[in-house]
This record gives sequence, C-alpha cells and structure tokens, in this order.
Amino acid sequence: MAPPLIWTSASRSDVGLVRALNEDACLDAPERGLWAVADGMGGHAAGDVASRMIVDALAALPVQTSLARFVAAARDALDSVNRQLREEAAQRHVSMIGSTVAVCLASEMRCALLWAGDSRIYLYRDAHLTRLTRDHSQVEELKSRGYLTEEEARHHPAQHLITRAVGAAPRLELDETYFDARDRDILLLCSDGLTNEVPDAEIANTLACGSCEAAVLTLVDRARQNGGRDNISAIVVCADDPAVDRTLINPSAASP
Repeated sequence: MAPPLIWTSASRSDVGLVRALNEDACLDAPERGLWAVADGMGGHAAGDVASRMIVDALAALPVQTSLARFVAAARDALDSVNRQLREEAAQRHVSMIGSTVAVCLASEMRCALLWAGDSRIYLYRDAHLTRLTRDHSQVEELKSRGYLTEEEARHHPAQHLITRAVGAAPRLELDETYFDARDRDILLLCSDGLTNEVPDAEIANTLACGSCEAAVLTLVDRARQNGGRDNISAIVVCADDPAVDRTLINPSAASP
C-alpha cells in the first residue's frame, strides 16, 4: 500500500479595509486532513457567531476510520449547526443567521469537498488552476445561462446574493465531490472577499511559488491592495507524496 500524503498548510483571515467586524472563520488542521472556510452572511445578525459555530463543530469531529465516515460526520455536524442557527434566529426574532461553508477532508490519497454558498475551493496542479466548487449564488446562475461573462460577474451588484448557506433553510443542502490527490497538488480554500478582488490568473501565479505561507500572505495582501471591500480568508494546502523520489542529478558533477 502506498504511504499517505503528507499535508502542510497555512491560513490567514483579515477584516479587510471596509468592514468593522470580521465575520469569516477558518479551520486549518493539516494533521487531521481537515480544512474549512466559513463566511458569516453580511447584513444579517451574528454572522461572526455563525461562522465560528461552523468551524468549532468541524474542529470537534472525532477521528474517523475512513473518508466516508469522515464525510458523514462532517455532514452531521453541519446539520446540527444549521438547526442551532435556525433556533437562534427565532429566539432573536431575526429572519436568518447564516454562513457559507467550504470544507476539504483528506484521507490517504483521496479528498472530499463539501460546500454551501460562494466560498470556494481551487486546485492548482501542473501549473493549471481549476475551481472545484460551483457557487450557490444568483450571479453564478446568470453566468451558467450565458447572461454574464466572468468579468461582468465579478462586478455585478448582486454578487453577494447567495442561494444556499448554513442556517438559511430548515434543510441544509450541501454539494459534495471527490478527487484523488497527487504529489505537489496545491489547494486553496477562500471566502469571496478574496475571489472578488483577485482574478484567477493572479491566484494561479501566486500559488505557483509552492509555499503555503508565502502564497496565503500574498493572496490576502493582494485582496487588500485591490480594494479589501469584504473580509478576506484563505487557506493554502500543499500535498507531498513521500514515495516520490525527487532526487536531481547534476550532469556537471558527474565523473568523466
């Protein structure tokens, strides 16, 4: 059996330049193969409470023996938070307390993704950036129908209107997908405060450095430089396969 991948990661969450409160929260646990970004819904009561409840619930998950059990436990935890947020909103007499969520769970060589809302997960592999999640938002629906280009969507006035979130409905709808990870894969989990300010091409160029810490600091700094109009959160995750031999031979050092 091949040895499991070794994961390293770095995270940063920043209030940005406009908001007074950071309603984002991150979970960065490479030793457990567990990462999450939650973005408390702006304009609603206690968005920071919602995002914190999500990452705390996921952080409390017991160790699982398989990826399937890991995913099931994460779903149960998020369902529980959904119910709690609905109850809290009713007690406060507000329409909703909610948060987006994007979760990555890793076991051996395989990863599972769960998400609701417009926080995203990207994969940088072989110098190519791929978005692994699809936003649950009105703008994404308009894009999918051909009514908006990517550039128009980034600046659309309805870009913050999402169609799914933890706490938004009695039944939580999470999308789920899987992929097999490889040596030197890089994952990015982020809130829309990053993707609304930094285009994909710049994200890809930043991830190309191969350093989790350097990439996450650069991405958040770039989002601030480009406006910082929302809270900004990013987690950069790197996979290392110990079975891969990266020994390089220097021809100039070889004996004649």
